[in-house]
Amino acid sequence: MRWLLTGATGFIGLTLAERLRARGQAVRALARASSQVEELSGLGVELVRGDVADPRSLQAAVEGCQAVVHLAGLTKALGSEEYRRVNVLGARNVAVACVAAQPRPALVLVSSLAAAGPAEVGRPRREEDPPAPVSAYGRSKLEGENEVRALAGRLEATVVRPPIVYGPRDREFLPPLFRMSRLGVVVKAGFADKRYSVVHVEDLAEGILAAAERGRRLSRSGTDGIYFLADGAEHRWDDIARAAAEAVGARARVVPIPEAASWLMAAGSSLWAGLSRRPAMLSLDKMNEVRQAAWTCAIDRAVAELGFEPRFPLAEGMRQSAEWFRANGLI
Repeated sequence: MRWLLTGATGFIGLTLAERLRARGQAVRALARASSQVEELSGLGVELVRGDVADPRSLQAAVEGCQAVVHLAGLTKALGSEEYRRVNVLGARNVAVACVAAQPRPALVLVSSLAAAGPAEVGRPRREEDPPAPVSAYGRSKLEGENEVRALAGRLEATVVRPPIVYGPRDREFLPPLFRMSRLGVVVKAGFADKRYSVVHVEDLAEGILAAAERGRRLSRSGTDGIYFLADGAEHRWDDIARAAAEAVGARARVVPIPEAASWLMAAGSSLWAGLSRRPAMLSLDKMNEVRQAAWTCAIDRAVAELGFEPRFPLAEGMRQSAEWFRANGLI
């Protein structure tokens, strides 16, 4: 069986490629000309140069594949149009290429909990809840889902929505968290006791494969074919900080920053991003996510329909991740 991965040079894509190669599967990766592909080449992955924003480059990439996992996307951007170009039009381009291919592959779209929106404290998000994204990023991921849904009936497609993803090779979430932990102070925005779902990247990779092989498919209406993938627990930010500190052999205090100060920091970050033309993770738009009381999701459907069994509780996942960062000279 041959798989095509977009976004394969990211930490989720690399983990998924490892999993597939370990199973003896043929893997093809769509990579931009500027992407670093040494690790993929070392895994024996076939490389095809292209971009999800360029429909012409996708046709050759998709041909001959039985499954496509669309991971490529933007998590930070200078504005809504940039999100839309990649997260919306990119998803549509990949789906259209799948429809045109012979044989026609199954598609797994890796979306985000942000597409569904925040939860209420004590009531995790479920797949059947109406989506209510609060950020430009979340809206773009939901629009990407809808572009794929529009081809239901001509395309076998499944959507997975992970929350915070962490693990080896993570470039965004763990590095600053580990650095703060070693300094003894982990900051959080606001004084409220906020709740989060998380998923270790290896559990997510297994869930994606299960969705491709056993998941239900999207239809024009309803919520069949959508799955949340998480570790099954709710975590306070203090719990996440404590687990990270213990994983790096440190003790750290969680220090809240007033949300007003967080908004000022985000405004400065957004201003600098606009001037430098380099998108920042902390932005005014991102604060619409940060201010929410809960980003949690239930995994009952994935457990029942996919046989999803997350192996990494938070403490163990943090320890394993810290070991990888330490072994690679990053701590």
